[in-house]
Amino acid sequence: MTMPALDRVAPPGTDLVSDPFPLYAHLREQGPVHRVPTYDEGHVWLVVGHEEARAALTDPRLRNDIRYSSSWQDDGGHAIGLNMLQTDPPHHTRLRKLVAREFTARRIEALRPRVQQITDELLDAMLPAGRADLVEAFAAPLPMAVICELLGVPAEDRKQFGAWSSEIVFPSSPEAAGAAVMGMTGYLAELIEAKRQGDADDLLSALVRTMDEDGDSLSPEEMLGMAFLLLVAGHETTVNLIANGTCALLRHPGQLAALRADMTLVDGAVEEMLRYDGPSQTTAHRFTAEPVEIGGVTIPKGDPVMVFLAAANRDPKRFPEPDRFDIRRDARGHLGFSHGVHHCLGAPLARLETTIALRTLLERCPGLAFDTDPAELAWRPSLMRGLFHLPVRF
Repeated sequence: MTMPALDRVAPPGTDLVSDPFPLYAHLREQGPVHRVPTYDEGHVWLVVGHEEARAALTDPRLRNDIRYSSSWQDDGGHAIGLNMLQTDPPHHTRLRKLVAREFTARRIEALRPRVQQITDELLDAMLPAGRADLVEAFAAPLPMAVICELLGVPAEDRKQFGAWSSEIVFPSSPEAAGAAVMGMTGYLAELIEAKRQGDADDLLSALVRTMDEDGDSLSPEEMLGMAFLLLVAGHETTVNLIANGTCALLRHPGQLAALRADMTLVDGAVEEMLRYDGPSQTTAHRFTAEPVEIGGVTIPKGDPVMVFLAAANRDPKRFPEPDRFDIRRDARGHLGFSHGVHHCLGAPLARLETTIALRTLLERCPGLAFDTDPAELAWRPSLMRGLFHLPVRF
């Protein structure tokens, strides 16, 4: 599906890459639901109000399966397996149940010492230079190391995985993105087969062996799709949560000082970062299985819908002064990890990594500051919000 042509509905002068939030405010002021054009001359419905977004995310008539699209003819098969983002209950329920058996809170919490160790090792390497690109030196390698260790990806393959992942989420060209998908698909297929032959105790090996009480297990296509989803979603979102969150703190010195003075605020700070400038700007396309009314607007059967999480998270009807970054705010109810049956399975891991990363970074870098003019920071032109680089000094 093509992306919404947001430039055609934005107020003049809006910088949709660096600061899309004025557009979201502009749309919310006109109503919670909008029909906007796409670049292929089609259209998509955007949900931008918080109440309406929560309702849409739990409405079973909005389906993730592309076969509910009125324009669907043949998707040619799934590009890289079959995963939970492409399916709806009851198929989604089955997949999530099988994965959740192994992706447990206990397994995630057991990672805490290792996450701390990786964090310290990265900072040990970064700090002597006195300055660094925080994305390249810290925010990117930390979640990549964690998710690869969790899934059992060999250390020597992680740099390649990072390159594939970044290209898939932030494509430099259709050809390069296609090559990255093919490279990752082939590698994962070989890795899964190796796990079938071995007896390791990593998550991917456990998923290969997992079976429920009825004898159900993941098919090869489902296993491939699940590995891809866990690797990419478990890496890119956390990279950008750490970088975007650090950037928000540096842009708000009073909030940074408050957090330094009271590190018990770090959990709440992470929730505010997810609300204020989280990495996931929107859901993937969903499709109406029948006519659906949202926010007083009737969306016809088969039409594509995107729930703009970032717009909902700045809705003043839910969060007073929504454009103010406040780590003491009660940010509960934000949609940074979505909501409903598709609520992010990896949210506990992302929170664990980000809280450890921020606390350790601030403790070890008392002089942390921008090493560039903040106005010069370059944001990636994507609906996954993230910085190309974050130059800092210590």
